[in-house]
Amino acid sequence: MANRSLAPTALPPGSSPTLLGGWITRGEEGRFSVYLPRDGEVVRWTETAGGDWTGPVSLGGGGLAPFLAVGQGADRYVHLVGLRPTKTGDGHVELVHSIQFQTGRPAAAWRPIGHSNGKAAWTGNPAVAVDAQGRAHVFVRNGGGGVSCRAQKDAGGWHPWWDLHGWGSDPSPSAATNGEGLVELYTATDKGLLRYVQEEPGARPVRQDVLPADVTFDTLATVTGPSGHVTLFYRDKAGKLVAWSPGRDLEPTAFADAVGTGPIAATRCLIDGYDCTVLAQRAESGRLALAAYPSEQEDGGVEWSETGDPHDGIDTVLTRDLDGKLVAASLLDGSRVLVTRQKTGAEGLLLESWRSIG
Repeated sequence: MANRSLAPTALPPGSSPTLLGGWITRGEEGRFSVYLPRDGEVVRWTETAGGDWTGPVSLGGGGLAPFLAVGQGADRYVHLVGLRPTKTGDGHVELVHSIQFQTGRPAAAWRPIGHSNGKAAWTGNPAVAVDAQGRAHVFVRNGGGGVSCRAQKDAGGWHPWWDLHGWGSDPSPSAATNGEGLVELYTATDKGLLRYVQEEPGARPVRQDVLPADVTFDTLATVTGPSGHVTLFYRDKAGKLVAWSPGRDLEPTAFADAVGTGPIAATRCLIDGYDCTVLAQRAESGRLALAAYPSEQEDGGVEWSETGDPHDGIDTVLTRDLDGKLVAASLLDGSRVLVTRQKTGAEGLLLESWRSIG
């Protein structure tokens, strides 16, 4: 049974939004949407066919906390998971879920999916991944410090919460879907790295043995590579950027210096026709730094390049367009959203000018 005494008594302090997952998403037709929690609801900006942006449009939420996790499946449906204080007024929260089926269309009504501890204070930030069958899997640190998961059923509705066990885990885990369409979750403790992985479709994810490592919490990011295996990136306590990919038999490998202390963003895109992994982190200068290398070839190292102006806070997400080019969105100082794209026809990783959309 979870030890509730280990749970924080309230949501994390501060008014700036916390975002997990791909909060910029691409629709089947190639247009992008950006999602942001604001004033107790989620708002969305939508790219037009001509490349302009409309919004923000409210997707509701009914008093959401300033947090949002976003996951997208191969069907391009967008799953939104938020945290909402319960009506009891005692500091308890519940997880709520909505889904957008088509770009620019209204999202489904927000529906509560409860909490792994029933009635509980904030225990961690949910992460969401979608399997090959389009079923959302929502993970959250539970009151005992381990991980719990709730997954959608084939015929609608949700399975009960699964206690996946663990202890003292990172409050912001990273969820991914591997090349076989199975869901994986990566997190850390003060002892090392933890991986939870499905062994077959629809199965309860299984916790693997802890792997000793020094991990800085709240820096985790995952990418599914061309081999179909997931790679976890994080900052270690010595300030190094580390990659770990158990499916590739890659032990935790430091391959660069981190440029900052905050979260890492990661994706794959095409650079000069090559499949590359791109990483982003806010540098100590306050500017956004990017680095790229041929996917799954960490032994070559990376070099960081800074872009944009310095800001007190930068939360960045990376993705790619239908042609495989990089697309980036940054939330500046908790309120202003900027987007940019990889320049067409340019050699190397060159970006267009940053564009404010809201």
